[in-house]
Amino acid sequence: MSVGSTFEIAELLHQVGEVHHTVFADTDGNDEDWATFYSDWLLAHSDLPKLLARRPVRSHLTRDLVELDEEYTKLGPSQPWSAWYADRLVAKYSAP
Repeated sequence: MSVGSTFEIAELLHQVGEVHHTVFADTDGNDEDWATFYSDWLLAHSDLPKLLARRPVRSHLTRDLVELDEEYTKLGPSQPWSAWYADRLVAKYSAP
């Protein structure tokens, strides 16, 4: 997958974060089930399946987002979360 596609996926992740924060403005973006919101939105309202060249199963994408969040929090990388997640989602879903 091209770097452009990874960049586009990172942009989609950033966008869904903004949408989520807007929808949950009354709780300042706090939502214990955020990953389900993200996966629903990414699959229904974005080009994520096209960019990955496959449509992830929603529950698998939800799980992957939760695992990425836990790993990102644990490791504390310098890369922005959206780019870091995008790299890993591309690696996972572009594999045969």
